[in-house]
Amino acid sequence: LNNQNPTNREIYLDNHATTRVDPRVVSAMVPWMTEDYANPGSSTHEPGRRAAAKISECRSRILGLLGADDYDLVFTSGATESVNLACLGLMLHPRQKRRRILVSTVEHRVVLDCASRLRKSGFTVDALSVIPNQGDTQAVIKHSVGSIELSVLEQSLTEDVALVSLIYGNNEIGSLQELPAIAERCHAVGAVLHIDATQAIGKIPFHAARLGADLVSFSAHKFYGPKGVGGLLIADRNIHLQPLIVGGGQQNNLRSGTLNSSGIVGMAQALELAIEDLPEESIRIAKLRSRLWSHLQKGIDGISLNGPVWQEHLPSNAPHLWSRLPGNLNVRFPKVEGQSLMLQVPGIAVSSGSACTSAEPHPSHVLSGIGLSDDQARCSLRFGIGRFNTEGEIDEAAAQLIAAYQELLHFVA
Repeated sequence: LNNQNPTNREIYLDNHATTRVDPRVVSAMVPWMTEDYANPGSSTHEPGRRAAAKISECRSRILGLLGADDYDLVFTSGATESVNLACLGLMLHPRQKRRRILVSTVEHRVVLDCASRLRKSGFTVDALSVIPNQGDTQAVIKHSVGSIELSVLEQSLTEDVALVSLIYGNNEIGSLQELPAIAERCHAVGAVLHIDATQAIGKIPFHAARLGADLVSFSAHKFYGPKGVGGLLIADRNIHLQPLIVGGGQQNNLRSGTLNSSGIVGMAQALELAIEDLPEESIRIAKLRSRLWSHLQKGIDGISLNGPVWQEHLPSNAPHLWSRLPGNLNVRFPKVEGQSLMLQVPGIAVSSGSACTSAEPHPSHVLSGIGLSDDQARCSLRFGIGRFNTEGEIDEAAAQLIAAYQELLHFVA
């Protein structure tokens, strides 16, 4: 078996792992690498002061775009560092007296690994179950598969809980959590709410203050910006974080190191473009997702949806009605492993789960967390549709996947 892409053109459908940098973002970045390249910490000369002023301008733009004007923003190398600073920084600060953390069973690996490290340091970590997969006939409800139930959260929230860390826009199944109702319950017992918004920002309407988030982590490369730069929003001046990187005292001692001027410029530009285009773009991408799913359903008997179902034609200004990220599709192919199917369509970039866990031999913990068996999880693929995908690519990808599946099915029948 060897299904080659007949057009010899790669089709990239892995936009949850990373996105192509928008050419408009590159144009904004280049001058800050080739002309205004001074260290923004060099306040003794004009080039350095010019770079520092640009960083300040970008910080204000980003805060405004994210509905976080009253927040602090720490620039980091990306969401992984931001999550570490949020979770480890909060719990390991000398003023922290509470000893309990709540996460969900479908968090990104970075949150689970931070929680594991804290558990080894003597903290109590409780994993909240999520609504399990119920099949394609499940009722379309406001928040469904992959989200935590408020009653489950309420039962676990006590006054010894310091931190609740939840992913907002799951990186594998696209599920959205029920914010700000979750925030209200966390704050009622004095717990800090951290949101891993890496997949959500730039993809759905996002307003940190209205969501009630205390800490928000994100990466530029998920919304068509450069790799190697991200941020952590900090809502309350009474939230104290222990710095994880020391050495120069930059960013009020919260994160030492020379600021990535060009990356920060690129992140601000990418975010502005994403939010500006979001109303139309989110609907266009959601239609492509539905188109791909429709093709696969027609061509493959017994194919199943992993994660929440979605309603068509939802208004872009009503994210509280959405149940899934617009570009996310995770499906289960009967009797055929996802990895085998990927090998048969080398011209199509898809994945079997998070890029951060792709080297692990175990099935996806996210799919296990919504009730799938190991075999079902191994028969699944994740598609991430983005800005640069077209209807023609969707049609071509679906045709190749269906043909490859039918060929593989002969060997397992």
